[in-house]
Order: sequence, then structure tokens, then C-alpha cells
Amino acid sequence: MSSKLIRGTFILTLGTFISKFLGLFYVIPFYSIVGEEATSLYQYGYVPYTIFISIATAGVPLAVSKFIAKYNALGEYAVGRRLFKSGLVIMSITGFMSFLIMYACAPWFASIMIVDQQQIYTVEEVTYVIRAVSFALIIVPFMSLMRGFFQGHQSMGPSAVSQVIEQIARIVFLLAGAYVVLNILKGTVVEAIGVATFAAFVGAVFGLLVLFWYWKKRKQHLDELLEQDESKVEVKLFDIYSEIVVYAIPFIFVGIAIPLYQLVDTVTFNRAMSAIGQAKVADTVFGIVNFSTQKIVIIPVSLATAFAMTLVPLVTSSFVSGEANKVKRQLDQTFQVLLFLTVPAVVGIMLLAEPFYTAFYEHSSLGTDILRTYAPVAILFALFTVTAAILQGINEQRFTVLSLLFGILLKFALNIPLIKLFQGEGAIYATAIGYGASIIINLLVIRYYAGYSLRSIGGKIGQITLFNLIMAAVVFGVYVVLHPLFAIDSKIQSTLLIAICAIVGAAVYFFLSFRTGLANDLLGARLDRIKNKFRKAKA
Repeated sequence: MSSKLIRGTFILTLGTFISKFLGLFYVIPFYSIVGEEATSLYQYGYVPYTIFISIATAGVPLAVSKFIAKYNALGEYAVGRRLFKSGLVIMSITGFMSFLIMYACAPWFASIMIVDQQQIYTVEEVTYVIRAVSFALIIVPFMSLMRGFFQGHQSMGPSAVSQVIEQIARIVFLLAGAYVVLNILKGTVVEAIGVATFAAFVGAVFGLLVLFWYWKKRKQHLDELLEQDESKVEVKLFDIYSEIVVYAIPFIFVGIAIPLYQLVDTVTFNRAMSAIGQAKVADTVFGIVNFSTQKIVIIPVSLATAFAMTLVPLVTSSFVSGEANKVKRQLDQTFQVLLFLTVPAVVGIMLLAEPFYTAFYEHSSLGTDILRTYAPVAILFALFTVTAAILQGINEQRFTVLSLLFGILLKFALNIPLIKLFQGEGAIYATAIGYGASIIINLLVIRYYAGYSLRSIGGKIGQITLFNLIMAAVVFGVYVVLHPLFAIDSKIQSTLLIAICAIVGAAVYFFLSFRTGLANDLLGARLDRIKNKFRKAKA
């Protein structure tokens, strides 16, 4: 692998990580500005938008970059430029059409979510928020294709920088706008949330401006490549677009997995709560389940996303080369490291759910209970992401669509009955069952086509489980002793309590892992590099 490709992959991964990090932690000040109940209104607007934008753009940068890179390697630079120009026109049209559809259908979406007059928000207020966020659809598909064009030329910087700038601009406008509306203009919470969702459009504008700057800066070099065009291949753009659509579909489904589950909640949650006489608190509980706790639970899942990004080319290369043993080793390593790092994070969130929820938002018994229930689902989110990436790597991505649809159907069938029985926790149980079914299907397909089974790492999974149980016992003991000494409704003291317990837990977990050799087995090469650096520093 060339140093240029390694550097490019690192830059793109770093940009994605920074963007996700910002997207996870802006919720702390946002919650403080708008309050608990308003998060449900924000989510009512964002769930349909996320699905629209994922369908319009998921897989496009990767698919476009793949084809441009392919024809650039053949010296057919004009093909990539033709694809780029025609693609910009198509994405502009589809983006504008998506905006019109979402804007026009906003009252219908809102009427699905608001089913009882006792709910906090009205159909008109939810319609306003959905329409505010829909404007971003005009720009994002266009921007997505530009990122794919640069990536196709092995230039990852523009995509990474534009992602980060887009996220920063969105968050700054979101927080500043909501604060100004509520505290300076003395507007309503609905108006503040409308501004907050419109921030998606503002962020997209800034992201696009960055890409335009890179285009202007590099156009001369790109035009020089055109002059070297071989012009030996006649390519029909229709054929390329057909293949792009087929290639992008699995990425679309993986990208909208969580939003689809949230859509099921959006459609059914309030109906189920209203049926059991809980319409007055339905909006608040919905916000806790689908916004507040979900933002915390998704933190360990970011690790799985990082693995999925690097896994596909490695597994593909080994699988295509027929190196079955190498594929098995790569999958062993992936699942073991994934569980080794994700499970203790989940255990920590479960044990420290009360201070976690307080540190992020405010002290809430309901929020604590829902977070504790939701935390284990992070392992399922991570496993689904990675198993879907593996299916892509062994060219069986069609089963990703099948497994996800089956899981969604289970969620849809079980959601209302479970919500009626367990209220907010019921929606989480239905999500866990749906994801669990999807993961089982993915693992069965991987076993059939790649000859791989998790039984081969059963011993390591047992070790990880045992070490987490020991760590949990120690952390729980520390928490019980320290809990009375801290004001648990204080954000600062809750954060301090989390830090102390996390340090103790990490020390116990990694001591056991190093002592038994588990850490060396899973992270050997990385640990050796760290040890060598320490030795050099001492010398």
C-alpha cells in the first residue's frame, strides 16, 4: 500500500472521527439551552431528514470515487470528468426534488408523529421543524458527489476538511441560533428548534464552499491530467450509473439502519403511549429514548464504524485472493478487538448511568433507567456495522439488505406491544430484538460463504466476559462507596465521579488483560510500538 494512500486514508478517517466526535458532544450545551422536552421536537424533524439524505447520498462518494479511480488508472481521465459533470447535474436535480417532496409532505409526516391532543407539540409545530431542516437536501447531494470526485483522485483532504468545517458551522449556528432566539429575541422553543434544524443547511453551505476552494486550487492540475487522456475507451454513462446504484444500495441500508429504527419509533411510539393513557409524557419519553440516551449509547459504536471503514478492503483483498486462513485471522482479530474495547465501555455506561446522564443533561431518574437499559444495545449496533462491512468485503452485500429488512419488520411488529408493556424501555427491547436477528442472519451468511464461525474465538470471548465481570464488581464497589460523597445532581461532580470510576475500571481491566496475555494477543503490534517509544524516551 502506497504511503500516499495510507496518508489519505488516515486523513479521511481523522476527519470522519472529528466530525462524529463533534456530532456526539454538542448535545450537552444544546440540551442546556432548549431543555428536555424540546429534544423530541428536534428529533421529529431530524429522523425523516436523515432517511431522505441517506437515500440521496449514502454510498455515492465511495461509488463515484471507485469509478473515477478505476478509469484514472487506465489513463481515461475524461471519463471521470464526464461522470463528475453529469453527476453534479443529476445530484442537483435529485436534491431539489427531495427537498420539494420533504417540504410538501411535512404535514403528513407530522400527522403520523402527533396522534393525541394531549401531546406537548402540535402537527403545525412539527411541520415547521421538518420544513426548516428540509432545505439542506438542496445542497448535500451535490456536495457528496464532489467529495467522491476528489477521493477518486486519491485526494482525501478536501472531503475530510469539508466534513469538519460543515460540522463546526452547523453546531455553531445551531447553538448560537437557539440561544439568540430564546434568550435575546425571546422567541418560542419551536422557533429555536426550527433554527437548530435549519443549521444543517448552513453547515452544508460551508462544507460546499470548502470543496469549491479546493476545486479552484487544484483545477489546473486536474486539467493537466485531462490533456494526458488516452481516449481509448468508449464508456456509456448509463452503464456506470446503473452499477453505481447497485453498488450504493447496501451502503444506503447500512447508513439508514439506526434512522429506520428511529422512524419506527417516530411512527408508533406516541400511538402506543396514547393507547395506555400516557400521551402527556409521550413526547418527553420519546426524546429521552431517541435523542438523549441514544447520543450517549452511540459513543462506543463509533469504534465499530472506524473498524468497518478499514475492514472492507482488507477482507476483500484476502477473500478474492483465496487466502481463507488470512480471512479467518482478520475476522478473528476484528471481532475480538471490537468486543475487547466495546464491552467495557458498555458496562461502564450501565454502572454509571446516573452520573453519565447528569453530566450530559441533568439529573433524571427516568433518563438514568432508560440509559441503563439502552447501553447494551451499543454492542448490537457495533456488531451489525462490522458484520455488514464483512458481507461487503466478501461480496455478499445483498444479504445486508435482507437482514436489515427482517430486523426492521421485527421491530415494527413488536414495538407497540412492548411499549404498552414497558413504555420507553419497550422501544429499546424491540430495537435489540431486531438488531439481534439481523446480526444472526449476517453471521450465518458469513459462515456459509467465508467458512467462518465465532466459535473459533469462544475462549477469548469467555476471557473478555470474565474480565468485565471482575471489573464491574470493582467499579460497582467504588461507586457505592463514593456515591454518597458527591452531589449527584451536579454536572461537575458527576463528571468527577465518572472519571474516578473509569480510571479504576480501566486499571483493573487492563491489568487482567496484560497479566493473562489477552492484550498482547489482540493488540500485540500496537503495544510493541508503544513500548518501544517508552524505552526510547527513557533512554
